[in-house]
Amino acid sequence: MDDEPLVRTGLRVILGSAPDITVVADCAGVGAAEAVRDGRVDVLLLDIRMPVVDGPTVLRQVAALPRPPAVAMLTTFDAREHLDEALRLGAAGFLMKNTAPEQLIDAVRALAAGRRVLAPEAVGQVIDGYLLSGRDEDAVRRVRALTDRERQVLALVGAGLSNRAIASRLHLAHGTVKDHVSAVLAKLGGLNRVQAAVVADRANLVGTGPGRR
Repeated sequence: MDDEPLVRTGLRVILGSAPDITVVADCAGVGAAEAVRDGRVDVLLLDIRMPVVDGPTVLRQVAALPRPPAVAMLTTFDAREHLDEALRLGAAGFLMKNTAPEQLIDAVRALAAGRRVLAPEAVGQVIDGYLLSGRDEDAVRRVRALTDRERQVLALVGAGLSNRAIASRLHLAHGTVKDHVSAVLAKLGGLNRVQAAVVADRANLVGTGPGRR
């Protein structure tokens, strides 16, 4: 959902090129909730800034539906004012509008599979949009409950790495990393991956992981 027809057309063409993805609707913010409900949508890509009805408003409407889809917010480097609200409303991911086509397709597949996506370029946007500054003692306290390995994993989640990338960085099996991430999210209070990235930043973990260049 985007207020610019050209952007919507581009997204439709990119996603329509994947044999396992069907684009069932595209529209501006007005009427988006109805389009999602009528189209039985599994994944919704939602522009965070639209002139009539903004992204968080649509997200709130969609979340109230009986069968809400996974929602990823599309953002740019100058769109920060609504990110904190979208995070609190349960956005499943944040992607930059200039995301490469193949990465966009992979992100939609991940969202459809119930995973969360956070483009590395969007990490700073999410942190800044969440109105954070400096070290947060509550975040530090929560991180203390993690094992050393779990803190390493959380630091890399905070840097925007996927489970597969974390596995490569830590020389662990992909399944082992999935287990660690699940444990971290549970210990942090049932947070989602994006919220955990915020905690990592508030605890000053980001940039402390092994193999940092």
